[in-house]
Formats: sequence, C-alpha cells, structure tokens
Amino acid sequence: MSKRLRVAVVGGGTGGLALAQALHQAGVHVSVYERSRLRTERLQGYRVHINPHGSRALHECLPPDLWRAFVATCGSPGSSFSFVTEQLAELLRVEEELTSGPARDPVTAHHSVSRITLHQVLSAGLDGVLHHGKEFERYTRADDGTVTLHFADGTTATANVLVAADGAASRVRGQYLPHAERVDTGVRTIAGKLPLTEETKRWLPTQLHTGPNNVIPPAGCGMFVAPHELDAEAPVVNGIGGNDGTFAEDTVLFDNTGSYVMWAYAADHTRLGPDAELSAMDGAALRDLVGRLTEGWHPSLRRLVADSPEQSVSLLPIRTSVRIPRWETTNITLLGDAIHSMTPFRGIGANTALRDAQLLARNLIAAARGETDLLSAIHDYETHMIDYGFAAVRMSRRTAAQTVSTNRISRSMFKASLRMFSAIPPLKRKVFSDLGSK
Repeated sequence: MSKRLRVAVVGGGTGGLALAQALHQAGVHVSVYERSRLRTERLQGYRVHINPHGSRALHECLPPDLWRAFVATCGSPGSSFSFVTEQLAELLRVEEELTSGPARDPVTAHHSVSRITLHQVLSAGLDGVLHHGKEFERYTRADDGTVTLHFADGTTATANVLVAADGAASRVRGQYLPHAERVDTGVRTIAGKLPLTEETKRWLPTQLHTGPNNVIPPAGCGMFVAPHELDAEAPVVNGIGGNDGTFAEDTVLFDNTGSYVMWAYAADHTRLGPDAELSAMDGAALRDLVGRLTEGWHPSLRRLVADSPEQSVSLLPIRTSVRIPRWETTNITLLGDAIHSMTPFRGIGANTALRDAQLLARNLIAAARGETDLLSAIHDYETHMIDYGFAAVRMSRRTAAQTVSTNRISRSMFKASLRMFSAIPPLKRKVFSDLGSK
C-alpha cells in the first residue's frame, strides 16, 4: 500500500519538511517541491520558540538522530519568562518548571532554535525527496483522481495526494480555496537582534539575556525581547551557517552559529507612519525610528535597539487568515500558513504547523497501510486542524490587538492582573502550568 500512495508536498518550510520526514521514515513515497533554487535561499535569521506541542511533533516526525541533533543545536530557552514595564519593572515572572515541568524532558519542553538550524535539521536525510527550483504554478486532476502539479520550468509531477505547505501566499490555496482570505491587521513589527557576547552581557540587565520578556508600556505598542544563547560546544548542522561566507552581506541576520538577543517592537501602522515610507526605510532608518518611539524607556532597552547591527533590522507587516466554512474533503489538503496563517504574537505559528504535520502524517501512514481509506484519513485531519488551527489564529490576533491597543484603562487592568498572578502563586500556577501543552 505504501508503494501505491504518492504524496506531493508543495513548499519546503517547517510543516512541509516535518511531514516529509515522518512519511519518509514510514516508507510512504513523498516528494517535496520547493521553489527556491538552493537550500540557503529561504533561510531566515531569527529564533523560533518551540513549545511542547511542537516538541512532541518534532520528536514523532524526525528520526532519532535528527531529533538528537535538534535538541543539541537549540539555544537555552532561559530559566523563566517575564512581563515587565518599559522601565524594566517586573510585573510577573513565570518560572520554567511551570511550563516544562521539573524534569524538563526535551520531548515536552520549550526550546529556542534558530530558524536556519531548524530548517537544516528538517532538510537532512531527504536526498531524492526534497526538490529545489520547483516553482508551483497550478494543478490539474485526472479522471482516475490523481493530481498533476505543473511547475514554472515546464516539468510536472503526479501524486495521489497534494499537500499545500507553501506558506501564507499559497498558490495551491489560491486555486483550491480561492475564497480563503488573508487580511492586514494594521499592525507593523520592527525586529532586530543584538549579538550576545561577553561585552554586551556586561551592560545588558541579566533579565534580558536569561529569558524572554514581554515589555508592556502604558499603551499603543509593545516589545518582545528574547535571548538565543548557544552552548559553546553546540554543533552546527551540516556546517551551513552565517560564518561560512554564504551570507557575506548579512552575516548578523543569517548567522546561526552565534548567540544573540532578539527584539521586536510592535505598533499600529498609524503610530509608525505611512507604509510607503516604512517600506522605503533600510535597517538603520527602522532602528532609528524605534529609538525615537521608545524615548523615555529604560536606557538598556534603548541601547539594545541602538547597538543592534542595521543588517539585522527588518520590517514585518502583520497579516492573518480568516476562517472559512468547512470545505468538502478531497485528496488535496493544506497545512500551516497555507491555511491558517496567524500573527506572531503568541509564538504559535510554527508549532501549529508542526502539529498539522504530526497529525496528517499519522493519518496518511494509516491510509497507506490500509487501516483507513484515504479520504477518511484526510477528513479526520481537516476536522481537527480547522478547529485548533483557527482557534490559534483567533488567539494570536487578539493578542496582537491587545499589544497595540491605545486603551490605557485596559492596559492598566492587564498590568494589575499580572501583578495579582505574581502575588498569588497558586493562581499563577493554575493559569500558566499548561502553557503550550494543549
């Protein structure tokens, strides 16, 4: 059965590659078609937070050696994460044992990983499976139910199942579910990173390089700050990193061999200025804009921004998907951002894509083994994915709106609730102990 089922995955991102790893391990014929010509073209230079959902999914999808490589190349997630004011006054600290448990089993723990390194781990061992330079244009269906993919280079590929894993601007979704929308939230984020060295550690407050921090100013904006600190002995997967000359012009942004502190300032577009002006700004201009907007904040936060290399600073307009009515199941399905793209404000986009890959892999493997029919397997996946995927979309959009809200009364009430959690440990434990595990 596994030899008869052929799965084509369009898009070589986190979810698509995790799905391919799981299917490949199980002996299911799978091919991944990625539009970039080289492995290094799609690499991005910021950290990814992997929560317990994502950890369990990676553990299940990856072969043991690659799971060990993932764990070995992760940065320290920190001993806690905190909510602080723009003056770095602590509102609430959530200790790691609340979210990862006292034993900190890697399978159920939180992790910090470079996007570059995660992509390298997920790509490893997929020779003959992962095909680069394959820009998907459209698909056609045959009378026997098979789907043929048509690529920009004139080639085609045929499969029994087509999985759209081609991101928020999915071409597969555009043809299959043309009514599925993505909308502009109006939120804009400017992000950068400061190399974490012995010198920067001397002036950075300890709380900024030992764990993530959500900075909660009075109203209208917010900032997220998180360290990505590598062990000096941590390996570099496949030897591909920013220090090998591959990214000569952006060695800071694309370096996955060094430690750093990442920051992201978010506000409504009306606060930052016209989109045309923002889009025309280079990294130095964007960095200076954040400097002006954070005037009066704690000097260490301002220096964190000011000392970040301009090559590491980027503008990120925030868009989100809109839930659509349930569609009829076929042998075409979607995962990750291709169907439920979300804002980055809860750090769950990649984890939800990994959860998709885990569930879809289980179901397709069961179909390949004759334990269920193919459409039932895909229907079961879509039923659950639509439920938890769009719930994550709603939560992340709500958090984005709260982050940039100009309602000072609401912001004050939120800070008061954080202080209450801090003052009542049993309440804090009840609220945060399941973070990322459901």
